[in-house]
Amino acid sequence: MRIAVAGGTGVLGRHVVEVAQARGHDAVVFARGQGVDLVAGTGLAAALDGVEVVVDVTSIPTQSARESDTFYRTVTRNLLTAETAAGVAHHLALSIVGAVEAPYGYYSGKALQEQLVSQSKVPWTIQRATQFHEIAGQITERLRRGPFLIVPKMRCQPVSAREVAARLIDLAEAGPAGRVPDFGGPQDEQMVDMVRALKAATGMKGWVVPTPLPGAVGRALRDGTLIPGPGADHGTETFDAWLRSGAASDFVPRTP
Repeated sequence: MRIAVAGGTGVLGRHVVEVAQARGHDAVVFARGQGVDLVAGTGLAAALDGVEVVVDVTSIPTQSARESDTFYRTVTRNLLTAETAAGVAHHLALSIVGAVEAPYGYYSGKALQEQLVSQSKVPWTIQRATQFHEIAGQITERLRRGPFLIVPKMRCQPVSAREVAARLIDLAEAGPAGRVPDFGGPQDEQMVDMVRALKAATGMKGWVVPTPLPGAVGRALRDGTLIPGPGADHGTETFDAWLRSGAASDFVPRTP
């Protein structure tokens, strides 16, 4: 099967490409470095030649609802329009558990993405997943202020990006299924505890400062909105096991 991966060079996308190739599929990466600009919509027509499934795992590093909405509206419409013209049989989008229930900041764009996909003429599947194990390192990179690591008080259920990738290829192979059960990690965690464990495992420097974020976003982070409910499926790799694997050392800064 020829599978296109939009965002195939990112934290999750590279795993999706690896899993697809390991199963014998022809994986096509949609990224600017490969001549496809998803925001401008250039290069899509040629890149979709022979593609049966598009797996969209694109992302944007922002907490602005406006920027997130603009990005996901543009990218999703460009993909779906090009897929319709090319006769693509299946659009598979990764969303986030809780995005529709708490459509604020970055999650606003993910909620909009779900709406656009579900209204599309292209047969579709939406998989909602929780945050990846990498989120602890990403938060420390974004919110470091000198020697201080500002960590939002957040209840989450981190999941292995590799396991999410395998799940997505399972769905690509199975065909369009609408919205499928949520996919989360094996256990609940507190973000502050995750960052402290990350520091201990990697030697990263800095003082951890637990910080409750204000407003609706902060409440959603703390009250379990981002945790899968009954009926969800779960991966098996815990955050501690991921740390022991050494994967965190690939991107975590060790100095302030």
